[in-house]
Amino acid sequence: EKGLPSLKEGIENSGMQMLCALPFGGACTQAAMDRLAAAVAPLQPDFLVGMGGGKAVDTAKAVANKAGLPVITLPTTASTCAGTTALSVVYHADHTHDRTVHFDAPPTHCFIHTGILAQAPDRYLRAGMGDTVAKHFECCFSSRGDQLDHSSALGREISNLCYGPLLDCGQQALDDCKKDSDTPALREAVLANVVTTGLVSLLVEERYNGAVAHSVCYGLSVIPEVEKNFLHGDIVAYGILVQLMLDKDREQASVLRDFLKGMGTPVTLADFGLPNDDALLAPVIEKALSSSDMEYLPYPVTGDMLR
Repeated sequence: EKGLPSLKEGIENSGMQMLCALPFGGACTQAAMDRLAAAVAPLQPDFLVGMGGGKAVDTAKAVANKAGLPVITLPTTASTCAGTTALSVVYHADHTHDRTVHFDAPPTHCFIHTGILAQAPDRYLRAGMGDTVAKHFECCFSSRGDQLDHSSALGREISNLCYGPLLDCGQQALDDCKKDSDTPALREAVLANVVTTGLVSLLVEERYNGAVAHSVCYGLSVIPEVEKNFLHGDIVAYGILVQLMLDKDREQASVLRDFLKGMGTPVTLADFGLPNDDALLAPVIEKALSSSDMEYLPYPVTGDMLR
């Protein structure tokens, strides 16, 4: 609804033709991928365009990969780096996390229209900043003590730009987004969320792309109310605090907590509407520990440590 007019205007008199515009269905599921791939095949398009939020874009990337077609992305929210990464996060029909699918290459191009992104609900920008900050802390944590090759070392260095600039401009960017204002601060935040994070993801070895923060997110997603009511990046941001405290970095956790709390990001279980209850958290911890993002860490992490 928000992006289609600009896309149609952009291809006017270009010689290109839009064959169809298909809704992705609200969740990046295997069923959605199969349904869309079947609808696309008879049209024989030259390429696909994925437009929308992270789940819409991830679905489009998976459909394009299955069809053997190039994909171009037009994110309408800055909530994830989905527009630039070579993977799709797949969910079950009940919205719980299923798996992550990796592709040989990222999208051919990502078009960033900050005029559209500024009009998106500000909670998407906030969630994107949480996901972006996590990339820095998870990358540095999982690669700690390793001798990195050039690409991974470059990605880890770039990851610093997933955190420092957002500490400086993040709150202003969020305030501007609340006013639908396309400002320098908002553009900096959008570039961090979509481009910088995507570059880190593409440059580092896959084992450095996640750690405790995303594992906690996938763990909390087993609670339907959390998955339904909170965005991925907000849950991941909480996971960074868990990771920092697990790593006994209370000073950094305090700095980050103040930043997140100032933006309205959940920083406690109570903020998610959850009690501090062992029975409730047991399946969360079990799911988190089974996450592939927990497979390569600088030291073993147990359920008790995560608790």
